Amino acid sequence: MMHRTAAKTLVVLATALTATGAVLAQTTPAADPAPAATSPLTANISLTTNYKFRGQDQDTIGHNGLYKTRGVKPAVQGGFDYAFGESGFYVGNWNSSVNWLSGNSIEMDIYGGYKMKVGVFDLDFGVLTYVYPGNHLGNTTELYGAATYSDDALGAFTAKYSHTVSKDYFGFAGAANGSGLKGRNSGYLNLSYAKEIIPHLTLKAAVGYTHLSSDIRNNTGYKSYVDYNVGASWDFGGGLSLAGAVVGANKKGAYLAVVNPGFGPIGAQTQSINKAQFIATLTKTF
Repeated sequence: MMHRTAAKTLVVLATALTATGAVLAQTTPAADPAPAATSPLTANISLTTNYKFRGQDQDTIGHNGLYKTRGVKPAVQGGFDYAFGESGFYVGNWNSSVNWLSGNSIEMDIYGGYKMKVGVFDLDFGVLTYVYPGNHLGNTTELYGAATYSDDALGAFTAKYSHTVSKDYFGFAGAANGSGLKGRNSGYLNLSYAKEIIPHLTLKAAVGYTHLSSDIRNNTGYKSYVDYNVGASWDFGGGLSLAGAVVGANKKGAYLAVVNPGFGPIGAQTQSINKAQFIATLTKTF
């Protein structure tokens, strides 16, 4: 039988331990919740007033078969990217409505690559194929490489080079169009800059240079040219943004499309697909 004094001592000790445990439970910080898992799949959809690719209109054929001169030529665009964990490898697809090839109404871009960090640079290497179902004359494959340097004070600078490895080059040359000309070794260099100047508002600018293969330059009227893109975007939050930019290119005279074939004393009228346009684009990312 336990002595009464010993029993009282045990009760006091138990009470003290219980109280101490309660205090510890209140003062010990809770463990941080595990970070939410990042989905390997991201997607986007856009509505734009005009689609220009490297400064050139991608909606050119009107109902009468002549060039569309109006500035607003809406296009629906969207795609997805899938990242393979932390490996750096990814694949993706991007699509847009287009109208510059007879029998075709969509551009499908299929790509895959590898991203990595080297020092202060974010590097990106991959291969991209442009597919035009309904008219394969435009089908083109390129290898690309890009380097980005980002600084909170200075902004983000990106240099990207794309090199054509297919004979076919956007209908300008290749086996598909029967010209016998090679588009291989055409290249595109793009330099871009972006800087958030106030919360939600980011200024953007880019300049690009398209170097056509010698076959195209020497045997057609097409010339290598420079394109530009200057504008800004507003981030509404929740993946929704609105961008506006002036987009165009030089060497307008080398890229003319017929607006009016001309009748009698009135000669044919043309307009360049490189003509500058203001383009607004609403994008939602998921």
